[in-house]
Amino acid sequence: MAEGKRLSMRQAREILRLKFEAGLSHEQVARACRVSKGAVAKYARRARELGLSWPLPADWDDAELERRLQGGRRGGPKPTFALPDFETLHTELKRKGVTLLLLWQEYAAAQGEAAYSYPQFCAHYRAWRERQPRRLRQTHTAGEKLFLDYCGPTIPIIDSATGEEQQAQVFVAVLGASNYTYAQATWTQGQADWLAAHTRAFAFLGGVPALLVPDNLAAAVRRANRYEPEINPSYVELATHYGTAVLPARPRKPRDKAKAETGVQLVERWILARLRYSQFFSLAAVNAAIGELLTDLNDRPFAKRVGSRRQLFEALDYPALGPLPEQPYTYGEWKRVKVGIDYHVQIARHGYSVPHRLVGEHLDARIGARTVELFHRGNRVASHPRSQRSGGFTTDPAHMPEAHRRHNEWQPRHFRDWAAGIGPAVGQVVDRQLTDRPHPEHGYRACLGLRELARRFGAERLEAACNQALDLGTTAYPRIRSMLENGLEDGPADPAAEETETPHHANIRGAAYYAAEET
Repeated sequence: MAEGKRLSMRQAREILRLKFEAGLSHEQVARACRVSKGAVAKYARRARELGLSWPLPADWDDAELERRLQGGRRGGPKPTFALPDFETLHTELKRKGVTLLLLWQEYAAAQGEAAYSYPQFCAHYRAWRERQPRRLRQTHTAGEKLFLDYCGPTIPIIDSATGEEQQAQVFVAVLGASNYTYAQATWTQGQADWLAAHTRAFAFLGGVPALLVPDNLAAAVRRANRYEPEINPSYVELATHYGTAVLPARPRKPRDKAKAETGVQLVERWILARLRYSQFFSLAAVNAAIGELLTDLNDRPFAKRVGSRRQLFEALDYPALGPLPEQPYTYGEWKRVKVGIDYHVQIARHGYSVPHRLVGEHLDARIGARTVELFHRGNRVASHPRSQRSGGFTTDPAHMPEAHRRHNEWQPRHFRDWAAGIGPAVGQVVDRQLTDRPHPEHGYRACLGLRELARRFGAERLEAACNQALDLGTTAYPRIRSMLENGLEDGPADPAAEETETPHHANIRGAAYYAAEET
């Protein structure tokens, strides 16, 4: 075996290949290459000092390999090269615009002759990166992505009045570059709570990331698709308000949301697990407890890296976040509605007017906590204070036709003339529909409904149903329709005719029994 002899570079390459690619032991490599175990140990140790792995850089010939492993010519001084701080390099690469070339130039300027060439610098960095845990392989740019999800476990909140428990959901948001984490409890995972949690998360961060990366939960995505997911309109509106964009994780692609899953796991272990024996009687109390533990989580030093989440956030993510708008986003639900003949749309059983020229058109309604806004092809055509009065109407006189504003009676007269041709009961019902409303046109829907009932069931049955409704003190269209659909327009049978003599039975005590008791 070659013991004291100088090894050829062919042998050296084979030693490194078997050691780092095949993963053989020193003894196995020594037998395969017919060299001593000491020689194998020497070359393996030197390769590790240089940060080498297999394969070697493609531009290394035997002379370069010899210079690296043995310090140049035999007997000459071994040159010393300064390895860069790979952890710092990896962190700096997360900043926008920072490249390996720029970092090498800064490194070479600082180290002078002790600096590696640019190809060797890149090779050493790649070799270092390959040896790190998988979590470091996905590079995240500072301020770019905020990953969002809900924890699986919930937190019980006790109603102090009834003693019942309601489970609160736990929202989690994690920044990609720094892993800076935000968490809060919400009552539900519904859209209103989901968007409100975003607003508070942005306030917590003090800025807005470039992208929001949620899972495909219903509050965020209306229809999941790998290439073109359909985002809920309210979520798009929030993103537009904050100057960001929504990029949902692809279905069945867990790496797209790895940061969120890791953040959820940390919150479950470091926050929810510590609160498992606590009792809470309000959502505010839960969030106060979460806030205290969240500070500890973000300040806790990394296990295998220098610093903490807060330190990385302040150095990387925070300077790269976009500014917050002057006013936070206010939630609004979007709904597709159709304009009726009375130029009103129905939202939560209340009518809101729009310009009369839009009768029959489909509009987009934004339903906020205090206002209702109506849009036609992206243009707002009406805005009203939101009303909680069921069955009522909110009408802007400017939306009415000119004839209606002058109280033109043609439309009411038209319906009255039709009703008179059916019968007096129908006439009274139609008159009530037109006069018991703030504006006659509010009763047009009911009158049209009565005309449809006449077509379906006949004029005679409609007259009977209206007569029965008047006897009962109502003119509501749904009541009249129900009578006709159930064949009750003639009213119930005479109650007196349905009375029958009480059957005799030993266990039934009649009036005579109680009269005898009194005597």
